[in-house]
Amino acid sequence: MASKLAPNAFIMLSFFLFSLIYVTSTKAQLETLSPDNRKVEAGMTHIHFFFHDIVSGKNPTAVTITQPTSGSMTSFGMMNMMDDKLTEGPDPSSKEVGRAQGLYAATCLGEIGFMQAMNLVFTDGAYNGSVITVLGRNTPMHATREMSVVGGTGQFRLARGYAIAKTHTLDFTTGDATVEYDVYVTTH
Repeated sequence: MASKLAPNAFIMLSFFLFSLIYVTSTKAQLETLSPDNRKVEAGMTHIHFFFHDIVSGKNPTAVTITQPTSGSMTSFGMMNMMDDKLTEGPDPSSKEVGRAQGLYAATCLGEIGFMQAMNLVFTDGAYNGSVITVLGRNTPMHATREMSVVGGTGQFRLARGYAIAKTHTLDFTTGDATVEYDVYVTTH
């Protein structure tokens, strides 16, 4: 299996490097989605955590279930299933507060862009047993991305809101990433 993924890893690495240069050159334009520029509405809950997407090694938390289209520089057609750890801090060994369970699929021909559908399943703390469902476009090479909160269960029944994602670390060799999330939800 590793030999099948090696060409894709090289393609992804090349595109990541190109995109990183693009993101750096357009950082001022991308700052407009920063949560610092938004006012939290009265009655909204703000949840902050880190998401750890591990695609390498013996125990990956995200696996490819469909391969990208042959020759695609954006991995178009690739689909990954995930059960990623959510933690309080950026270190993967920091306290686990939940799991991100769902999928992301490369749906863009022009850049790396995923359609992401996931349940944020909280397993510790004040939200233990509750779920927030997120659906949206995730362009991981952009400094900041926004996705929609489309529902939830438990304390987040009938939730709506948005999730802001920022890549904290990305290992270009392995493809493993840590993403900082700020989720803003209301249930009224």
